Amino acid sequence: MGHRIQFDRYPGGVMKALTLSYDDGVVHDRRLVEICNRYGLRGTFNLNSGTLGNPGRIEAGEVAELYTGHEVAVHTVTHPTLPYVPNELLTEEIIEDRKALEQLVGYPVRGMAYPNGGYDRALSTKLEWLGIDYARTVESHGRYTLPDRPLEWHPTCHHNHDLAGHAKLFIQHSKTGTPLLLYVWGHSYEFNDNDNWEIIEQFGEQIGGRDDIWYATNIEVIAYWKAVQRLECSADRSIIHNPSAIPVWFTADQQVVEVQGGETLRLSERIKV
Repeated sequence: MGHRIQFDRYPGGVMKALTLSYDDGVVHDRRLVEICNRYGLRGTFNLNSGTLGNPGRIEAGEVAELYTGHEVAVHTVTHPTLPYVPNELLTEEIIEDRKALEQLVGYPVRGMAYPNGGYDRALSTKLEWLGIDYARTVESHGRYTLPDRPLEWHPTCHHNHDLAGHAKLFIQHSKTGTPLLLYVWGHSYEFNDNDNWEIIEQFGEQIGGRDDIWYATNIEVIAYWKAVQRLECSADRSIIHNPSAIPVWFTADQQVVEVQGGETLRLSERIKV
């Protein structure tokens, strides 16, 4: 009988991950990023390149430094509701935003959040042709699950929806065999408008700095699970090959195993009997 294998681990062998997603590139991102950095939280900031430098928005020249350690992603050039625009404008809004942001940050930009939350199944299919790997909606589902369809990625909760309660449940969650993901979204200007910055401060204190949680950007979550799904297993489940460039962790016979990028390993040499 072969080894019992489950692809259920994040980097470091943990089973929990946390990611954030914030939209529009407003000046309040500066304070939010500082809070995230203080507590070791990481996330994705979805920017409209056509509004950078406008009143209340960050400057193009500060994008790279401000969001270092986080991810910059597409939010379109001018923030239209995409299901209601022609294909020609859809393409322009996404591709031109990608181009502008990539010039600012110096890496491929392949993530996105739907402006105004507007999406449909036909739209999500078109995004694949535009080089988008995932796209976040605003339809919170309250669960701690990975997305079934990354181009229709529904978050766990908005930060105003009992964030402290979610953090407590997530920390206490002891379910095994299933990787868990807490995905929080919002706009940093909401903290300012509602005078409730303490929500994210307390969240950081509550959930930051734990060794059982992987703190990741949206694209890191997607890239990692693509690598997991590419793992190749021999017919008798004794050999694992990782064709990706990044290391991947999984469970074999209830033990956590790491396979490096490009490595082929025999589980009998890695599993402790």
